[in-house]
Amino acid sequence: MTGRRRAIRTFLQTPLRPGRATALTAGALALCASLTAGCGVIPGATGGSGDDPVKVMTWAPQDTDATNKPGMPAMALAYAKWINANGGINGRKLQVLTCNDHNDSVGAARCARYAADEDVVAVVGSYSQFTDSYSAPLEGAGIPYIGGYGVTNDEFTGQMSYPVNGGQPALLAGLGKALAADCGNISLVRPDSIAGDELPVLLDSGLQAGRHAKAGDQLAQEDATEYGDKADQALRYATRDLAKKGCVVPALGDRTDTFMDSFRRERDSFPAIRLGTVLGSVDQSVINATGGASGPYEGAYITGWYPPASDSRWDPMKKVIDEEAFGDNRIDPADAGVQTTWIAYTVLKAVLDEIGGGEVTADSVQRTLDNGLRVSTGGLTPTLHWSYSSKLAAVGFPRMVNADVTLQVVQDGRLVAARKGVGGLDGTTDMTSILENADVQ
Repeated sequence: MTGRRRAIRTFLQTPLRPGRATALTAGALALCASLTAGCGVIPGATGGSGDDPVKVMTWAPQDTDATNKPGMPAMALAYAKWINANGGINGRKLQVLTCNDHNDSVGAARCARYAADEDVVAVVGSYSQFTDSYSAPLEGAGIPYIGGYGVTNDEFTGQMSYPVNGGQPALLAGLGKALAADCGNISLVRPDSIAGDELPVLLDSGLQAGRHAKAGDQLAQEDATEYGDKADQALRYATRDLAKKGCVVPALGDRTDTFMDSFRRERDSFPAIRLGTVLGSVDQSVINATGGASGPYEGAYITGWYPPASDSRWDPMKKVIDEEAFGDNRIDPADAGVQTTWIAYTVLKAVLDEIGGGEVTADSVQRTLDNGLRVSTGGLTPTLHWSYSSKLAAVGFPRMVNADVTLQVVQDGRLVAARKGVGGLDGTTDMTSILENADVQ
């Protein structure tokens, strides 16, 4: 990807809502045929009122050479099976369509048009880097976007967007704040992409809050198969000052594991360093696969949006996975994408419960979200509530309502909550005040 844009856009207009198609068009049918991973659906008739099923969509990239999030649509399908097996919501079945955006702008636009053609009432718990491609079709059709992954800053500006976490802004700011006290030189290795362009300023906001110099910014190909040169450059920068242990921050999504293969071969030639990264780039399965307590992540700081997967607050999600998707290896309860999809569907259920027996449409879903609805997620996030302007509107994040970050560390090969004094009580801290001072314009 070679396109570039400003990191943030702050002035938005309320989109017009033309009438939307009520049946699947030939173009959408062609889309399902053309996507290599296809489109998934829990069968059911179309519609959104009376006893008709409520139709939503979840999309994510799958089977690509870069970032893949197959667990998100798989979790959505499992959630719908569980809801429907237990009587639906207010007597209505939940119908989930899925789409593969292939991690490219054309695929993202096609998925959005498919959602509009299918007249879904919301896109829920999804991942795409290409906000510019999918937002216009969704906004033109008046379809709310509930619980995106937070991979781009634009998810925190659109009036049809209802994020459930603080996205990359909160994760990188939180990681910077945690590393500021313990690191000398810090090297950030991040994708040479539109989404990657937004990462350095966010990490630096946390570093500067901790009175630390900015990180060295190193660009890398998102789909590379080897990172020897980049690992060498990162280590050289991090170990330039021998007075204090340096840190390396790989933030390459699914390619972080590939980077670490190269990093392990290079690091023995340099003084010791510390690692820091974010969930989505590393999870427990990656830590296990790279040697656990004897692997390169031991002692690493890792920021996430939610409590560790071992926390009992995830038990309801795990129960649904066990009952409806047992043996489906796409769904990892420790994956931040799967967790985000669960929380997004928790929001959707709260909306549908609030609507009750009324007509369920994209408009009624949006009105319910905008009219003061407060959603409890069982302690996985603060109570979620979307107002017209959040505390972070002044720095270009008007839709961000949850800037909580959990700081975790790898101890004895296990990802656990950080000790008190590092990330607040139980490793959790609110990054709102730091992001308020971030130079993201």
